[in-house]
Amino acid sequence: MPTSDDEQLPPGLALAWGLPVKTGRLGRKPSQSVEGVVEAAVALADAEGFAALSMPNIAKRVGLTANAIYRYVSSRDELLVLVAETAWGPAPDLETGPDQWRAAAATWTRAMIERCETHPWLPDLPIRGAPATPNLLRWTEVLLEALTGAGLSPAESLGCALLLDGYARRIASARRDVRDSSAAPVQSAAVARFLQPLLHEHGYPILASMMTNHEYDDGIGDDDVDFGLTRILDGIEVLIARRTQELRPRHTDE
Repeated sequence: MPTSDDEQLPPGLALAWGLPVKTGRLGRKPSQSVEGVVEAAVALADAEGFAALSMPNIAKRVGLTANAIYRYVSSRDELLVLVAETAWGPAPDLETGPDQWRAAAATWTRAMIERCETHPWLPDLPIRGAPATPNLLRWTEVLLEALTGAGLSPAESLGCALLLDGYARRIASARRDVRDSSAAPVQSAAVARFLQPLLHEHGYPILASMMTNHEYDDGIGDDDVDFGLTRILDGIEVLIARRTQELRPRHTDE
């Protein structure tokens, strides 16, 4: 039930948890619902990008006047909280058990990247603090469960979660930017012909060799994602091994 503290909550938090919110607005029976407005906003962002998420644009999409949309959400900030909750959706199912943390963390990170491929504007949403809505908290909880089960403290697990979250968002953003770019790719014939003699002339021998062997391009393939993710997981594995070693009983000579 709502409490007297509701007015101090961040915009959209109570609605995200399915709690009623007093709008203080009177009028005729609503023709839409909060869920319908949020779904329309997600569809608009999918079609036109994050910049299109203005209250007038969403109102027009659902057949409301610019003022009437405020009967459903009190502000754009509130709407963005609900849009994020809907677009991220349910957390992935992860492997369980102390020996499954690595597979779980990899699944979680790839699921984040895939969700951003479905909704390319997700990395553009402002991050105003730690997750506080049901779906986003569940994404955090399932990864913390996997990492604490492997021997890390909750605080260490949260730090690792932030590291993996940042990696997933950066990869998703870079992939989107490359995909949407109108610039000629580095490996186009014209760019290669232009750059290769300059690279040799101005002292870039390693890059020149990579370009000659078609190893230097602007794409971010699955192999690139796996390489970076593996390095991060290797680092987490070192931390887990250290914590496991610290917990082992020490034997002293009698």
